[in-house]
Amino acid sequence: MNERLIARKWPVMVEVESGKAYWWCACGRSTAQPFCDGLHKGTALAPVKWVAGAAGPTWFCACKRTASEPLCGGSHKAL
Repeated sequence: MNERLIARKWPVMVEVESGKAYWWCACGRSTAQPFCDGLHKGTALAPVKWVAGAAGPTWFCACKRTASEPLCGGSHKAL
């Protein structure tokens, strides 16, 4: 139950707002990917807070294997 699930094998593009905080789903269980909807409760996993520095398109990791949480680092290519 503490294992990160692969939500998707490709990143999710989101138009973010400058200065806005986003809560990235780290567990892979959320139905609101790439963001948290609380389904991590009961696990040792927690969402990751990320604040956008600039507005525009941003690629969030959905495979939950990235080294650059919460952004895509290309790790999905090895799945």
